Amino acid sequence: MGEYRLLRLGEQIRGEIANMMLRGEIKDPRVNSATAELPLSTLLTINRVEVVSDLAYAKVFVSGYLPEDALNKGVKGLQSAAGFIQSSIAKKLRIRKFPKLTFVADTSLRDGFNMVQRLNEIETQDAAIAKNNE
Repeated sequence: MGEYRLLRLGEQIRGEIANMMLRGEIKDPRVNSATAELPLSTLLTINRVEVVSDLAYAKVFVSGYLPEDALNKGVKGLQSAAGFIQSSIAKKLRIRKFPKLTFVADTSLRDGFNMVQRLNEIETQDAAIAKNNE
């Protein structure tokens, strides 16, 4: 399958999983349980889906602004509901072979945010040192 078609399929799968989470169709309590006032599913985000060229597997990268243990719980909940998610999406999409979904915790957004905060701290420290040296 062409690379463009794989990217497009990955985006379709990402959108379908996100819609299922928002509508509350995934009944696993690790995905739909309420923490504070917001349900966990609103805090989990499907970043991207990488589909293998023979459509055998697809990696679904999940992130969120949650503590790491809560994110891992949500990923485990999605992984246990993977069969249901696969069958639901396969009914909607017209492809011959639907990939097996594997959910992976993605901390790149949090890591990037922390890096920007550190750079901002260093910048303010450098500005303070430059001001003191004048």
